[in-house]
Parts: sequence; structure tokens; C-alpha cells
Amino acid sequence: MKISALYIFIVVSIFSFTVPSALAGSQSDAPNQHEPEEIVKFAKDVEKYAASKGARAFIIARVGRPEKDLPKGIKFTHTAIALYSNITLDSGEVVQGYAIHNLYQQNGKADKSELVVDYPVDFFWGVHELSAGILIPNMEVQQKLIDLIGSGKDKTLHNPNYSVIANPFNSIFQNCTEYTLDLLNSAIYNTQDVAQLKVNAKAHFQAQRVRTSPFKLLLGSMFMDDVTTKDHSGKVYTTTFTTIGQYLRQNELASEFVTYSASGDINTL
Repeated sequence: MKISALYIFIVVSIFSFTVPSALAGSQSDAPNQHEPEEIVKFAKDVEKYAASKGARAFIIARVGRPEKDLPKGIKFTHTAIALYSNITLDSGEVVQGYAIHNLYQQNGKADKSELVVDYPVDFFWGVHELSAGILIPNMEVQQKLIDLIGSGKDKTLHNPNYSVIANPFNSIFQNCTEYTLDLLNSAIYNTQDVAQLKVNAKAHFQAQRVRTSPFKLLLGSMFMDDVTTKDHSGKVYTTTFTTIGQYLRQNELASEFVTYSASGDINTL
């Protein structure tokens, strides 16, 4: 059977379609790419750094794909909120540490998400690079995040319809970074009214342009469950860890906005 050149081109394009999938990287079960001891040490170091800055609630990000696969302007592939909490171990002992509140894609249903609480070692287990994004809001926003999540009202902001390139200015789809932005704005504006949160985001938040081929976006929306442009009109914009950090900093709501590497290097963003 003859295979047309067009067919081969389409197949190659599909399998090389890595850009949108690199944006959110919200899987909870990625295999480890570093020695367990390295991951554990790095996770503890990140916790110690955040604690040294007095963070009771902060935004944390990880690198799930090689830098060469990430579009321009995208530094991290998954973002969540870490809260300093009482954690009950399997032994029954209660210790203090950071619990991480994530939006993850469901296993076997890439276009659906669920809310999952895990811990720093779990969070960094499948990363490609041992590097973390750390964004610490001011104390007032931290307390509001703690109150929001502690009340369970954070769950009312979850939209299970998932897209890696979700538009932050409407509520058709959601990814991990948009969920994080929604939580932050809910804390800042004291509301869980999703329509109002989207109005506020449109007025004050500058999203990240997704700079990739429109043809690849079209193919992705046709063949990948977690990629769709149905919530976009014209150019594609989404939420990233960096744009969230810039948003808080521009509004004088951030006390720390850095990357933290396994070598202990700290770079201000």
C-alpha cells in the first residue's frame, strides 16, 4: 500500500507536536529522571528556603520538560500552591511541612482534571530539571489563600474541563496555572464569583502569548485530547508561572519571585 507524502507529513507533525503539551505538564505520575536521593534532598532544600523566608503559603513551579521543548517565554510546566501544614505520616506521627494543592490531569482522561494534594517529593518526582519556581505573596495574600483553601471554597473554582493552553479570560477550560491565578484573584478580590474573577483578570492580568505554529495548534486540537483552541479568538494566550509572578510584583503583592536550583543558586525573576 502506498503512503502519500501528505500523510507522512501529517504523522510526523503530530508526533513532533510538543509545544502545547509542554505548557502545563500537569501529570501526577511521571517517572523519576533523577536519583531518589537527589529528588528528596532538592525537595527538602526548597522547603527550607521557603520556610526561611517566612512563607506560610506560596506558589511553586516545576520543570517537566527539557528547556529546548519549551516555547519562548515559558520557563515552567506546572504550577501549584504550597501551604505550611500539619502532615500526618503513615506511622501516625504529625509533622509540619508544605502540602501542595494541585490541579492535575486525570489518568487516562487528558482532557479532564482533578484536585490533588501531594508533597514536595511527589511534586518534584518526575521533573526533567531540578529547578523550582518560588513566588511568595505578601502576608495578607498568604493568609487569604490559607483561609480560602482551609474553608474548602477553593474547590468551587475548579473547572474539570482541561486544556494545556486554557484561556485565562474565560471559564470554558482550565489548566494548573489558570487555577492558581483564579485562587489568587479569589483571595485578592474576596470573591468566588467566577464571572467576576474573569472580568478582573481581563482588566489587570497580562497573559503569555503562546508562540507556536497555528498549524501545530490545529493538529493538536484535532489529535490530542488536552489541546484545544475553542476558548480562544485570534492569537492564543495562556497563564504561566512567570506571568503570575509579574502580575503580583507589578501590584506590589509579591515578597519573593525567584528560581531555585539544585546547586542552591537563586535567581530573581
